[in-house]
Amino acid sequence: MGYTFQASLRAVAELCVADCLVKGPKTPDVLGKELGVNPRQLYRVMRMVASKNIFKEHENGEFSLTPSAEFLRSDVPGSLRAAVLMLTHETLWLPLGNVIENIRGESAFKNRYGMNFYEYWAQESAHDGINDFDRGMSSMSSIENNFIVRSYHFPDKSTVVDIAGGMGGLLLKVLQHNPTLHGILFDQPQVLPKNRLSELGDDSRWELHPGSFFESCPTADFYMLKYITMDWPEEQARKILRTCRNAMHAGSKLLIMEPVIPRGNAWHGGKEVDLLLLASFDGGQTRSEDEIKALLADADLKLNRIIDTGCYVSIVEAEIR
Repeated sequence: MGYTFQASLRAVAELCVADCLVKGPKTPDVLGKELGVNPRQLYRVMRMVASKNIFKEHENGEFSLTPSAEFLRSDVPGSLRAAVLMLTHETLWLPLGNVIENIRGESAFKNRYGMNFYEYWAQESAHDGINDFDRGMSSMSSIENNFIVRSYHFPDKSTVVDIAGGMGGLLLKVLQHNPTLHGILFDQPQVLPKNRLSELGDDSRWELHPGSFFESCPTADFYMLKYITMDWPEEQARKILRTCRNAMHAGSKLLIMEPVIPRGNAWHGGKEVDLLLLASFDGGQTRSEDEIKALLADADLKLNRIIDTGCYVSIVEAEIR
């Protein structure tokens, strides 16, 4: 019944409950009036998330913020509210509930929505002010990127391109931590205007480059692909890597940033990501080291090393064979 927690978490995120508790604890009655909801029903949801240390229920009936609940605030750096709303959105939740359709060789996502995941989110109507896939990914990455940037050394004065980098959160973090680097944010034309790179405070250190990773990529010293190859079936993943390979020079490095599944029965966060990919991203999958080596070889690339960042996202460093 674990999904009862995710449902409760989504509800308090959507209502912005954490924002209402910034100035101090409040009872469900007070919160209910402020939010325009039934206080008794709100209480039942909040006690659920409080049982996992998101909010704290006091003996006098008031609830207050906890360190975890701070990340549900919409007005703080590193807010994970948009990530919670994305990860609990029906486009991930409902197909996973029917994952047996994928196991049988069908597509739970297409059976429900009549299109694939990216086609769904390309619709303007899908972005309704609460639900936004690009903002959700940016929010989720805000924490992960801290692990990534401290785990990889970029040589001075290198050029780094973030392939399908969305709002540019990863590239922004890399440029902030490496003051001599030049960055290129590469994505589709409709995505680039949402970028955050102006937060760097130096517009001379970055540029936008519209395009498709199935066609061509800019030339650079480093190619960052975070959550890219895992989203696509083998044939398309190979094509993406081949496009990068064709743009690389002899000294370029390609950095795949995604979970690498270890052998054995131990829990790994990448296995959860893999199930989301199985249900909603037709053909998407996280891979083992051997599977990554094979994928790279098909694109005339070779694996140099796999870097453990301290979270479920690893850095796979590859170069031209």
